[in-house]
Amino acid sequence: MVNMKEKPFYLSDEDCKWVEDTIAGMSVDEKIGQLFFNMGSSREEDYLKMTVEKYHIGGIRYNPATADDVYEQNRILQENSKIPLIIACNTENGGDGACVDGTTIGCQTKIGATGNVEYAYNLGYMSNKEAAAIGCNLSFAPVSDILYNWENPVIGLRTYGNDVDRVVRMTKAYLDGAHANPGFCCAAKHFPGDGIDFRDQHVANSVNTFSCEEWDATFGKVYQNLIDNGLEAIMAGHIMQPAYTRYFNPDIKDDDIMPATLSPELIDGLLRKKLGFNGMVLTDASHMVGMTCRMKRCDILPAAIAAGVDMFLFFNDMDEDFASMKQGYLDGRISEERLDDALHRILALKAHMGLHRKAAKEIMPKREAVHDVIGCAEHKAMQKEIAEAAITLVKYKDEDVLPLIPDRYKRIMIVYVKGLEAPGLASLMSANKVSPAQKLKEKLEEKGFDAFIFESPIQKMMKQVQEGGKPDINLYFAGKDTISDFVGKQDLIITLVDIAGGFQPVARPAFGMTKGGGEIPWYVHELPVIVIGTKQPFVLADIPQARTYINTYDSLDTTLDALVEKLMKGKEAFVGHDPVDSYCGVWDTRL
Repeated sequence: MVNMKEKPFYLSDEDCKWVEDTIAGMSVDEKIGQLFFNMGSSREEDYLKMTVEKYHIGGIRYNPATADDVYEQNRILQENSKIPLIIACNTENGGDGACVDGTTIGCQTKIGATGNVEYAYNLGYMSNKEAAAIGCNLSFAPVSDILYNWENPVIGLRTYGNDVDRVVRMTKAYLDGAHANPGFCCAAKHFPGDGIDFRDQHVANSVNTFSCEEWDATFGKVYQNLIDNGLEAIMAGHIMQPAYTRYFNPDIKDDDIMPATLSPELIDGLLRKKLGFNGMVLTDASHMVGMTCRMKRCDILPAAIAAGVDMFLFFNDMDEDFASMKQGYLDGRISEERLDDALHRILALKAHMGLHRKAAKEIMPKREAVHDVIGCAEHKAMQKEIAEAAITLVKYKDEDVLPLIPDRYKRIMIVYVKGLEAPGLASLMSANKVSPAQKLKEKLEEKGFDAFIFESPIQKMMKQVQEGGKPDINLYFAGKDTISDFVGKQDLIITLVDIAGGFQPVARPAFGMTKGGGEIPWYVHELPVIVIGTKQPFVLADIPQARTYINTYDSLDTTLDALVEKLMKGKEAFVGHDPVDSYCGVWDTRL
């Protein structure tokens, strides 16, 4: 049973009375509604009122929008909800995880590269200061995963690295920073730990394959430290952990081993009993195949709560899911005791936030203060400072390549390489943005270089078609310069590899040319070549011949500015340290 007076809630007798009185006065439907986190599909006032009046939701996570739009949405919700709401955001990298005009502070891997725990604290503080300004009160962060497998498609840049002690220090620092905002709480993810499997639980099973002893020394160490330091909530991932499942249930059959979101062995056994977690547990998004492939959806909803999870993310169809959850309670799959326990944790968290001490129309912060916080100069300055401390010179085989100055390398060709990324929202949103290659070109030109962007044969043929002509197929099959002509056209080449990290089924470079063309840097012994990874840091796996390789971790303007300055100053200007194994554990990447 939850002890509301102990960590992480620390409720007073008066606070506990509010929880007990609120539960005692709730109908069955109101109790069932509290178990749900809704993913808001509209910001229309009628829709928002309906979600709290008809479905009695306990919390909400919403789609991206401006600070003003999110503020108004949250105001309507809190003013019309009988019980105050938990309003969550994904502030993993900055305030941009709460609203689209929020400040990107820096991804966790970028901060890991600095080695500076204060930056992790500032990420937690500044990100959630912006989130709190628009009415959010819970961050789905810190990401507490450890990247052991460079081919993991989920974690990408969302980890502080592959060093357990660094992850322990930085996740705790993020938590402390978030807590510096009064009433703001965190939900660490993705228990029992991602970063081992090469598969993505959005589309397949995912397994944490560590033994109990290995888990205790790694992921267990991270979560125990967070729990000991007052972490309020944990997001269970759709990740199986067979070793600890069998430890708590030695007779379990392989077919019955479930992801954490459906596993009493992992929630009640490992998390509650072994780690002593007294806070709230919520599922990761319920549309992910790592969960939905395990049983019928009508069974998944009550099974998650019965397993020990307290809140369920998200509705599929509101009527259908609500009915399935309620039926699970009515037929006893969710026991009275389990429902009561979940409600106590949900409401204790809300009381810990202090939501119950304010009238519904007083919960939201002052509207006029929103734009004093969102995108403020202090937060932008921190973004710049982190960029300067993070950029990492991973590989430097040709000691005389740097510094890059116009007197040495006047003509610079930039080869812009994208990835084999699935088309999605991110692609649509970035379609009309200026590319990092174009930005880099302009920044180099400002410094006196003659920079130009390589145009591939495929691009040339597409241009011929767009201009009404017939594409010259020979450009692709035989359109190659002599080596002397190729070398004579530029003094140095920058291969800029811009591949998203995380949430990509295939995060690998997409070279559009056959051997001998300009896109693949075969010419590393013909010309000075600098290969730069702007996002995911594992480019060396596909370009092992790179002799100078740099990771920037993102392509923000401040990052590209810092990159150019460092290139022009030389090797000593790069102070970041590789937080993961950018060599990918492959021996030839070090040649």
